[in-house]
Amino acid sequence: MDPEATSERIRRIARTLDDPLSDREAIESAMADEVAVRAVLDAAGAALITRLREHSVFVEATVADASRTSVNVASKSTERADTLERAVPLAVALGEAQITAAHVDAFTRAAKQLEPDQRNELFDRSARLAAYGGSATVEAFSRRLRREVASIRTDDGEDRLRRQRSATRLSTWTDAEGMWNLRGRFDPVLALGIAPRLTNMCEAIFAEVLPELCPTDPVEKQKFLAANALARLIDGTSTGPTTGRPEFVAVIDATDRSCDRCDGSPGPTPDGIVAAAGPTVHWPIPVEVPARVLAEMVDRSPPQPVVVRNGLVLHAPGALDLGRSTRLASHAQRRALRGLYRTCAVPGCDVSFDRCKIHHLVWWRNGGNTDLANLVPVCSRHHSRIHHDEWTIELGSRRELTIRLPDGTVRNTGPPSIRAA
Repeated sequence: MDPEATSERIRRIARTLDDPLSDREAIESAMADEVAVRAVLDAAGAALITRLREHSVFVEATVADASRTSVNVASKSTERADTLERAVPLAVALGEAQITAAHVDAFTRAAKQLEPDQRNELFDRSARLAAYGGSATVEAFSRRLRREVASIRTDDGEDRLRRQRSATRLSTWTDAEGMWNLRGRFDPVLALGIAPRLTNMCEAIFAEVLPELCPTDPVEKQKFLAANALARLIDGTSTGPTTGRPEFVAVIDATDRSCDRCDGSPGPTPDGIVAAAGPTVHWPIPVEVPARVLAEMVDRSPPQPVVVRNGLVLHAPGALDLGRSTRLASHAQRRALRGLYRTCAVPGCDVSFDRCKIHHLVWWRNGGNTDLANLVPVCSRHHSRIHHDEWTIELGSRRELTIRLPDGTVRNTGPPSIRAA
């Protein structure tokens, strides 16, 4: 921790806040300073918790009192401190503001997935992971951790699935506002059966007419719709589909990686390794199941092939151009788009594809067709910005995305690639 450097960052933040004429560049610089200061303070907080263990037998309670929060919330801070005490390279990187506390928390979650004797191997890799995290988003860092965990495990995942099944829980309670609350944790196999049914129900019954009192905020709106869809799914009052099963999409990327820089197609993966062509299987939700269980599920629901090249869909099952026959993107169109996009199409957005809406580039009410070339996945928040904040989106011949904002800012991407996400 460098107190002078941290103090200078705080002074720059204060100057920006005090200056009503601060331009965008100054504000963005101040925001970067704020993230750095927060990282340094999080590192200091973890170090203090480690020191506190010498003086307190119930550290979580002491931390909760000091931070005026609950013991459950404080336990997250103590777990972070435990991780940083063992993973010194991560502690150094956090103290130097190269990574954030969210990176450390992702590492902590990954370590919990391993048996005690396997965790040592993950901690031994912390120097390499800290270096990678310095230039990676939390989402990319989490994906890297999942690969590291998979390489460390010595079993085929059966033991982990048994533990997950034994940890499946559903809790209900009534809060102080009189609202009935429900919270559940489901093993991956159960989740793969429940999630598609809930998604299908939500899309089918609320596609044309929203229920009364639906919020306007895009994120709260989706939560509201999901809650109502679940209620109808349980009580059986809906006329929409009540069935659903996981579908596996086998994406075959035929892009020529040998000239990825010259033709504009995606470059190396976040690990710096150029991806080889080959199939990538996509799940409805990001979970892992053992090979035996996966084989059984694939027998019941064979993978659907989607072939892509240089940002274009060369083959996908079903009709991909529906013209003006329907406003909603079909299941076949969503499947084809899944072959191109891992997340929301807006650059820098990490919202997964399955939580995105399918947006008409030429709006439906303006005569746009429900054809694949006119569709892109965008998250609820960015969908709202496009419709209400005068964002303009254009696609190039290979789905290069151009976003024009009202202030004149222009953001561009190359062709989409699930391997580069």
